[in-house]
Amino acid sequence: MKCINCGTDNKLKDRTANQGRCIKCNHTFAFEPTSMSSVKITDPFFAKAIADISANSTLFFTPKQLLYFLDNRLRKSSKSISRFGWLLPFLFINFVTSLTIFIPIIVNLAFINFFHESSKSTKLNLVSRKQYARNLQIIGVIILSIGILALKSFPLFVIIVIIGMLAIYLGTRQIGRIQLLTQDFLISESQIKDWLNRWQQINGSILKILPSPNQENKPATVNPDVTAYSFDRLVVCDTASIAQLLIANNFHFENNCAILSITGYPQSIFDTTMQMLRRNPELKVYAIHDCNPRGIGLVHNLRTNANWFFNTGL
Repeated sequence: MKCINCGTDNKLKDRTANQGRCIKCNHTFAFEPTSMSSVKITDPFFAKAIADISANSTLFFTPKQLLYFLDNRLRKSSKSISRFGWLLPFLFINFVTSLTIFIPIIVNLAFINFFHESSKSTKLNLVSRKQYARNLQIIGVIILSIGILALKSFPLFVIIVIIGMLAIYLGTRQIGRIQLLTQDFLISESQIKDWLNRWQQINGSILKILPSPNQENKPATVNPDVTAYSFDRLVVCDTASIAQLLIANNFHFENNCAILSITGYPQSIFDTTMQMLRRNPELKVYAIHDCNPRGIGLVHNLRTNANWFFNTGL
């Protein structure tokens, strides 16, 4: 593993002998992948993830965004069977065992079971699961071809045809329902929290990661000249964390709009901002929400809540 401080490549025995430090600059490694049970990460991997998600420290991001980002990157980097890498071993095993009757059947059923279970795995992403489902269809076609062209025994022919049709059916069914299957995270929010704490203890604070939104009740002092104006657009988010993210990344400056959350964030200027917004009868309001019942109800809430835009016609 390379040291992020000096770039020296440290082998496991070097890291172990030096108590988890770089043999050249003595910088402490935040992670030791060989001691991790399920998900294994390295210091360069984590450093690059932080650099990429922040666009080289130009954008703020939230811990939850980092969770999604790392999960997606780890999923892509995990080893999975190649698209057609299994095909040659499959044909070879069938050819070698073709002199017997039952071994090819057992081998084919084993392949079908492996691809079927993989196509349902919640640890794989949609693309990988679809690939395994397509492999099932390919196996079915191959088995049917072997059964039709090579077998002379009618009972065995029937068995092979049934197995081939089963593989095609399972593959086709899985492709149709893959989008409905859940996808589990490879890592948890507690792991992300532990990794971030460990990283910042060793390498210093991550400047672009956002803390929890600060819900202060103390009103901020706003220049009276500013409050005389209004906005053309308002963005309302269903969570304070998304509003915080947009504000931190200057979305309101770049798009000349106000940004608030339905929960009243930022509280320090919420009332003042609402007074300014109500001055503009042509105000356009945009709602950003999650695709769940609570989120989808955000627009209705904005239209019917007296604290927002009830009886305004907006």
